[in-house]
Amino acid sequence: MATQTTAVPGRFTFLQAAIALQTAALFFQAATAGLLLSSSYGATLHDVGSRVMYGASMLYVLVAVLAWRPGGGPARPALYATGFLVLASAQVVLGIAHVPSLHVPLGILMFGLSVLDLGRVLSTARSAGRPAERP
Repeated sequence: MATQTTAVPGRFTFLQAAIALQTAALFFQAATAGLLLSSSYGATLHDVGSRVMYGASMLYVLVAVLAWRPGGGPARPALYATGFLVLASAQVVLGIAHVPSLHVPLGILMFGLSVLDLGRVLSTARSAGRPAERP
């Protein structure tokens, strides 16, 4: 028997934490991409950030699947997380191959999608905690 999990107002869930970490890692990657062009240590920071971002994407998949299957939650976050992991894998391949004409726009797209997903997760949690309005 699956139990339906609901968001508790004022509590930060693992799913929210995972998508927030992924979004922060993508923002860090954007900042270090600029440093890559202007300083000697930018390449090191961007390389370390890429590993953190990929790890955050894998963590998001794990948390989303655990919230979906055993937790009884919706499947949509697991699909979004899997899509992010596919995009992150493509991003790594393009970065290693030094193809900035595709690597940079894909990074911008990933950051935008991650911000939208974070907003969706946070707004869903906020609306789940509201009492029903009377007619």
